[in-house]
Amino acid sequence: MMKLTTAQQDRACGAILGTATGDALGAGYEFDGVRPGPDGPQMIGGGLGGFDPGEWTDDTSMMYAVLAPLAFSPSCEGIDLDRVAAGFKQWYAGGPADVGVQTSRVLSAADPTAASMSSAAASLHERTGRTAGNGSLMRTAPVALGYLDDPDELVGAALAVSGLTHHDPLAGQACVLWSLAIRHAILHGEFDIRGGLAFLPASSRDYWTGLIDEAETKPPSTFRANGSAMGAFQAAWAAISQTPVPTDGPACQYLTDALATAIGIGHDTDTVAAIAGGLLGARWGASAVPAKYRRPLHGYPGITGERLVELAHLASNGGRAGHLGWPLKERLDYSSWERTDVLVRHPADDGVWLGGVGALENLPPSVDALVSLCLVGRSQVPEGLEHIAFRLIDSADPAANPNLEFVINDAAAMVAALRDEGKTVFLHCVRAESRTPTVAAAYAGLRGIDPRDALAEIQRVLPNASPNTRFRSVLFV
Repeated sequence: MMKLTTAQQDRACGAILGTATGDALGAGYEFDGVRPGPDGPQMIGGGLGGFDPGEWTDDTSMMYAVLAPLAFSPSCEGIDLDRVAAGFKQWYAGGPADVGVQTSRVLSAADPTAASMSSAAASLHERTGRTAGNGSLMRTAPVALGYLDDPDELVGAALAVSGLTHHDPLAGQACVLWSLAIRHAILHGEFDIRGGLAFLPASSRDYWTGLIDEAETKPPSTFRANGSAMGAFQAAWAAISQTPVPTDGPACQYLTDALATAIGIGHDTDTVAAIAGGLLGARWGASAVPAKYRRPLHGYPGITGERLVELAHLASNGGRAGHLGWPLKERLDYSSWERTDVLVRHPADDGVWLGGVGALENLPPSVDALVSLCLVGRSQVPEGLEHIAFRLIDSADPAANPNLEFVINDAAAMVAALRDEGKTVFLHCVRAESRTPTVAAAYAGLRGIDPRDALAEIQRVLPNASPNTRFRSVLFV
């Protein structure tokens, strides 16, 4: 198992978070019951399953069944297909609000084993000849995380996971191309949909090259017939390849712009956006997914989007924990750091508290929202507090925070949104020395205070506050 850089790790988590975000964002617009307004798609809920705002659909629920075995694998043994099959059956037995017709026919006929499920899928194909639906492509993102160091093994895994419910070779080939593109984006920070063609049978390469050419040259609206793996593949790639690169604002805004394009195509909007979101997240990272989307994100099996990020971290590291044992440890040990218990009011807003991670043990009773700029264990979050985490590393190295400007401004905007809702916020990092004062000053800027003046006032109440040089360059742009 290769050791990922900080940026690569962010992108690996982004593949999963991006899938779930696109799914939940597109759910309310499925089959054109509602069209996005002038402000673009929002987490409106509804759709065929009557989902809550921010709730993902069958796309992410089935993706979870692929992700979990990779996250909890005791070693780098690859994916356990029996566990995936059992996960599919467990989800299906709960009576999901929305499930594809083809997938339903397979899962209702199969036992919870890979052999039985693959056999049921093959039997369905023999009877109908129509098993190339988009239901395996929508859940393929986790496969890449388990095989970042072995593209050949990835191909076999993508085909096997697809074949559990979708026997048609074209469905499997779509998963191979997309999974390899996700792998490439995670490792190299760029899109390459054609690199996977060499892994397909020679007889299929011209066919897929033609589909890719069409997706890159015809208007995205061309691909409204996206219920098949091929149509969904083209719709997702058209949305990604033809969305203009932002010229005003951070480059990672491309992620949300391309999701809007994907949903704007119409028809199976949640699935197209889930597929596109997996590759977009793999390119731009979990840190590029706006907090306004992450905040309500949730779904089967009763987890949040942040939990998906934790599982993605484990899956991309062979089940091993990262810094300080996150996310396997319920409490992260910061005892070797000094002054972690600092706690002061924001000088420009007494409804915002600033401090270190140690202050979580003794928060004022009025605090009802927590914005974390460092890692925390789940049991460190006081009960009853809304918790929103941001991926921000205290480092002046540009490679440490590839979406730094976006993350700082997004965190500040979330503090503002929480305050506008009347919530009292605790904003913290480990010692409130670099990350916390930076976001606190950016928040003051949203309230009309010059960030330089705001930082000076913050340093008056937090004498050790000293944002690193790169943070300052963003703050004082």
